[in-house]
Amino acid sequence: MKIEKIETYLVRDLFLVEVTTDNGITGLGQSACWGFPEAVSAIVQKMIPLLLSQDPTHTEHISQLLYRSSPFKGSVLSGALSAIDIALWDIKAKSFQCPVWELLGGKVRDKVRLHLLLGGFDNQLPKEEGIYGAAKKAVEQGFTALKIDPLPDDYFDLSLDKLVKQTKDYVGALREGAGEDVDIILEIHRKLTPMVAIHLAENLKEFNPMFYEDPIQIDSIISQAEIAKRVSIPVANGERMHSIWEFRELLTHGGPQYVRPDVGLAGGLTHTKKIAAIAESFHSAVVTHNFLGPILTAASVHLDVTIPNFITQEFTLADESEKHDFINSSLNRDGGYMLLPEGIGLGVEIDKEKISKTPYSPRELHNAVPFRNDGSVAFSV
Repeated sequence: MKIEKIETYLVRDLFLVEVTTDNGITGLGQSACWGFPEAVSAIVQKMIPLLLSQDPTHTEHISQLLYRSSPFKGSVLSGALSAIDIALWDIKAKSFQCPVWELLGGKVRDKVRLHLLLGGFDNQLPKEEGIYGAAKKAVEQGFTALKIDPLPDDYFDLSLDKLVKQTKDYVGALREGAGEDVDIILEIHRKLTPMVAIHLAENLKEFNPMFYEDPIQIDSIISQAEIAKRVSIPVANGERMHSIWEFRELLTHGGPQYVRPDVGLAGGLTHTKKIAAIAESFHSAVVTHNFLGPILTAASVHLDVTIPNFITQEFTLADESEKHDFINSSLNRDGGYMLLPEGIGLGVEIDKEKISKTPYSPRELHNAVPFRNDGSVAFSV
């Protein structure tokens, strides 16, 4: 069996790839490098000559071939490699007529716990319509872990006292709505300086968050790692990391914490399985990152099934909305859990007719950058 054709799709704000073999088996993959999907597409096009005529079941060899094909590294390269690697595992499992998780070592669990994304700060809504009501509804739906971005939109221009008080009020409403039997997760999205991140974490300790995620910018592995040593609540890092070496340095400098690899950015299933093993050696739990749709959800769930140190999978109900109607998924959710995938391969397919009618509408970078009152970039901390 050989790789015969590779097709790429820029659809909605996503990059997808479909690999076809000479015996007609197809595999589907996706990149999580959502900031630069056009660049990912260009890199995959550059990789195609290396891939044609390769045996798609040689996933480790192809992973090494693509990663070492030039002396340049980074998230765009790893995002391209990840999409291809996921597609190759889909092909491999289809060729053996089994689910992907069977080839990743077999299952260690029968279902995958999900934590539901509930969105960001909004304290203007009535109690039942705000985060309190959203949490109660999610718990009624069966979710046992909930995640929010708790910081006010103007966090960067607030006094420290006001930032702490507003954030505490919001997290308190989440905890009240969720109750004591549900884990809450606080996603900081790399917005704070180290000293503010440490102070805020201590003020949120009373709510017993499952973890405090990405509190500072990701420019330095060591700086991120140090935060885990300085606060007394659990810390999670890694959704923007893309190699086993970065995760090794994070854990070496910061000790056990939650790690957050994304299979669509961290080298696909081949590489992320290694990251999980490195984390296991530090007694660190894996919380797979994901919010870009059913393809990456499926790839993540197949991996989660096989990881002994996995804890919970990020999930958004947008997976089940019409915005992803060009993707057909066989995954089955039961309340706050994804059931064990039983189909062949990843269990996802694309509808090419619908894709052809779905325009490409990439995220605009200027919409993602907040500015302080003095005109400076708020993320420059």
